[in-house]
Amino acid sequence: IPKRDWSSDVCSSDLIVSLLSQWLTGSLGNDELRKRIAEVGTAELAPGQRAAVEALLVALGDAFPGERGDLERVVRETIESLAYGA
Repeated sequence: IPKRDWSSDVCSSDLIVSLLSQWLTGSLGNDELRKRIAEVGTAELAPGQRAAVEALLVALGDAFPGERGDLERVVRETIESLAYGA
């Protein structure tokens, strides 16, 4: 029996929200978050969602290691965009 790939059953917006939640709790660092979001990709997202995630990726790329201040606002706004499908 082939091993089931469950990741294909979960939409990318849910995966990204999960990653952002892990970042908010301190389980993921900035670089790890950026890398994992890039692995999930944004192709399935609505245009507004994709724009929000791409803006977050830029902010993560510009941030200093361990920086969280302004990023927390951007992460929360990205979660809202993903949750509301905007």
